[in-house]
Amino acid sequence: MSENDVQQIASADFPTRWGQFRIYGFRRQSNDGDRRVEEAVALVMGDVTSAPPLVRVHSQCLTGDVFHSLRCDCRQQLELSLAMITDEGAGILIYEQQEGRGIGLMAKLQAYELQDAGLDTVEANERLGFKADHRDFALPAEILKCLGVRSVRLLSNNPDKVEALERSGVHVVERVPCEVTPSPHAEEYLRTKKEKLGHLFSST
Repeated sequence: MSENDVQQIASADFPTRWGQFRIYGFRRQSNDGDRRVEEAVALVMGDVTSAPPLVRVHSQCLTGDVFHSLRCDCRQQLELSLAMITDEGAGILIYEQQEGRGIGLMAKLQAYELQDAGLDTVEANERLGFKADHRDFALPAEILKCLGVRSVRLLSNNPDKVEALERSGVHVVERVPCEVTPSPHAEEYLRTKKEKLGHLFSST
């Protein structure tokens, strides 16, 4: 038994407006003392084992993904990723429950309040006692291994995701940009991503 055992809980056919996927549910229970349970889903299309597939690791964003918030680019990135996977006919989107860069929904809303008062996203997280980015990308790497994938083309602007997958034994053969046209409401958010978190953008 490994310290962090990942179990596939379920899989089912999953038709979407982008095309036909199969959805897998995964759970990991940490045995490092806190007995924390993490869950994530993977949307898989086509043959993902004969060549490094296009992969997006997407962190849950209720405000953007569900309510179409213009404060971030999350929903645009989610839709772009699904469209690109469909265009290629193969790929994986892993959807993780790491709301607000891992700080949780209520803390994220508190961070919004601080941003309204003039702080940027990094300053707001730190004012609340969190790291600038509180996420851990170990679970997506283990999910990819469960799916028989050891090399990927990662759809991301975040070099930390590349490093996290590499550290966990998943080789990133290419980083594919995941850039969208930002809303004017998200320009400061994206500038902070670039200047303080090292995200890679061709503009902004």
